[in-house]
Amino acid sequence: MNPRISIVTPSYNQGKFIKRTIDSVFDQEIEGLEMIVFDGGSTDETVEVLESYGDRLFYVSEKDKGQSDAINKGFLKARGDVIGWLNSDDVYYPGSISAVLEIFAKYPEVDVIYGKADHIDEEDGYIEDYYTESWDYGKLKEICFICQPAVFFRRSVLEKYGVLNAALRFCMDYEFWLRIGQKKGFYFLDQKVAGSRLYAENKTLGSRRKVHEEICSMLNDKFGTVPARWIYNLAHVIVEESGESRENVERNLRFVKSLIRTSAKCFLKYNKKVPLNEIRNMFGWYREAKKPAKGGG
Repeated sequence: MNPRISIVTPSYNQGKFIKRTIDSVFDQEIEGLEMIVFDGGSTDETVEVLESYGDRLFYVSEKDKGQSDAINKGFLKARGDVIGWLNSDDVYYPGSISAVLEIFAKYPEVDVIYGKADHIDEEDGYIEDYYTESWDYGKLKEICFICQPAVFFRRSVLEKYGVLNAALRFCMDYEFWLRIGQKKGFYFLDQKVAGSRLYAENKTLGSRRKVHEEICSMLNDKFGTVPARWIYNLAHVIVEESGESRENVERNLRFVKSLIRTSAKCFLKYNKKVPLNEIRNMFGWYREAKKPAKGGG
């Protein structure tokens, strides 16, 4: 008999977090739960932590080709009718899995469920809500409102839509949601189900420019164009990382000029043109940034 649910965790040198991750799964007290960890050959205390759970979980620790590769191995190993993917520094909140399983049981036509989530710090402290909204595929192209650890899907999804794109390092989850959602809508569970950890060393904060560049390239490959919102997000990251700031009127005006130049370059790079409405939009930024400077002069 297959497990009711499999939780797949990719791991690499997350010894200081992984026990909290695994405990957040087992504390759900779900009968018929399968826990799978694919570790990329960690050199910290991760393997020791995994060993401590004995036969309560399955794990492999060996060199891999990156996070997507580890997750895909876990997906293919999973025997559960429902699969969750929880990174080794994230956590589930109490009662999350039972709530998800109830929805899957009640609505057999639902293939993918996503819930709400928080950003949490290294000590599990609340930072902020992860922005989430009801299902809207058009909006999903413009903003990734789905928090990865808050997603659960039927195993049949893998048979229909495949596994993660292993060529992607940062936005493999976003590409996966877009690929599935193009064919079938997701169910929104209006409940917080997970905590997604933010700290200086993690990929989200530690590689902001690379993350946004990969997202823009992925969207361009998939749809032939990149939404303006993602262009502006990338441009903001580039300008901020160049050392520009908005601490006073003069510096804000310089920031805005740099942002406009960078945005225009990004539009040309990804979309081959700068739409007229976006030129007007950027001119509006410049006009607003100049107002205080004139008043102060």
